[in-house]
Amino acid sequence: MNSVKEKALPDNSDEQIMQARNLVKTYSAASRKVEVLKGIDLTFARGTTTALVGASGAGKSTLLHLLGGLDRPTDGEVIFEGENIFAKSDDELASFRNRSIGFVFQFHHLLPEFTALENVMMPLLVAGTAQKKAKDICETFLSDVGLSHRMLHRPGELSGGEQQRVAIARALSLSPKMLLADEPTGNLDMKTSEDIHRLLDDLQKKNRLTLAIVTHNETLASAMGRTIRLADGRITD
Repeated sequence: MNSVKEKALPDNSDEQIMQARNLVKTYSAASRKVEVLKGIDLTFARGTTTALVGASGAGKSTLLHLLGGLDRPTDGEVIFEGENIFAKSDDELASFRNRSIGFVFQFHHLLPEFTALENVMMPLLVAGTAQKKAKDICETFLSDVGLSHRMLHRPGELSGGEQQRVAIARALSLSPKMLLADEPTGNLDMKTSEDIHRLLDDLQKKNRLTLAIVTHNETLASAMGRTIRLADGRITD
């Protein structure tokens, strides 16, 4: 039985957006195999929020990367809207990620030579969106994260919290159906972390996003609709 705060939906529910089935991930290290995930079964309902918690090394980030198609499992499937994402070719999987999944990481990974606006526009331009349309869309997202007055500043001219807000706007720029965040406030002070928590909550409700967050922050975890606890590569009871 999963350690969650809400009842799981049945497997045939139309409200499911994603389902992980028997996810296993094994790495080779020093002539031996290390099993990071040991058969994860997990369902996400559309528009819900989930915290993934556990000690360092429990497999949280690995699980998040598999859910978003950033890595392939040793065994198992991720079903997104009825389709196994790992049946796709690498190019098809990249297209799926760009179209359907938004990512926010502990470190923002902004391009230092570009402005906040240009950083947020980048995914749309890569996807073939016309520059003026991309600019209009991204100005709206930067306004949504409270940075309408900082659009033309480069990352080095922004605070840590502002940089993370740019990263969140970038993650939302292609209007993904699911947002995956890996320790999004782990590198920020308490006050800035609280601001980012409120921002994520507001954006999730506004866009009815399905949100999954890896976090050590119990305050953030308690604000999610359910909490999944991992230990030694498994979901605990």
